[in-house]
Amino acid sequence: MTDKNTALVPEEGWHCLHLFYRIEYGQWQLLSRDEQNAAKTNLSSLVQEVRAMESTQLLPLGMVTPKADVGFMLITPDLHDANKIEKRLSLSLGADVLTPVYSYLSLTEESEYITSEEEYAQTLDLRIRNDSAKFAEAMNSFRDRIKHYRQERVYPTLPDWPVDCFYNMSKRRGEQRNWYALPYDERRKLMKGHATVGREFAGKVKQLITGSTGLADVGACRCLQPSRSRAARSCS
Repeated sequence: MTDKNTALVPEEGWHCLHLFYRIEYGQWQLLSRDEQNAAKTNLSSLVQEVRAMESTQLLPLGMVTPKADVGFMLITPDLHDANKIEKRLSLSLGADVLTPVYSYLSLTEESEYITSEEEYAQTLDLRIRNDSAKFAEAMNSFRDRIKHYRQERVYPTLPDWPVDCFYNMSKRRGEQRNWYALPYDERRKLMKGHATVGREFAGKVKQLITGSTGLADVGACRCLQPSRSRAARSCS
């Protein structure tokens, strides 16, 4: 029998939890000024405490639309920690002040459509392929890029940028439009075109795609962006 305190860490990837809350302003106004200040200090201290945890990242979010007032994005290896942090965040401003309106639990994952070394080699100019030194240099450069790409997909580092876009996305569009009903080669071709467009925004948009099966209703996609004017967009 497994010890209930045993860490629940996936073989690959980290747990990713999105939390969105409505602030109950009527309940908040019932608190005295000192109680409000203590509550805000408690939340601030909790954010710093969580951020100091190993391999754990937490981003507080202010929501633009009235669907929610505040949100949090948490990435952490251990599901037990994710559960504990969620409970503490929900009560951080006091009982009945934060009402959850939406949450999404998923895992970071590696894409199944990554270009292989053989495929990349075929894209090189014939002169490079016929020059052993240049070919080796090109392939080593490719391996370094793929290694960095995989690391950032599975174990991402989230920049603290001022603009954040999160949306969930289902790969299934009714009974007649299921993404996974397409042949793998066709899906791969479509994703290659998607990636080509995405590379135009390298350094401008930080994309994190997570997935779930049985954890929440649909897949998730998230973009972080440093610019205040350009809208962030992506697909899972």
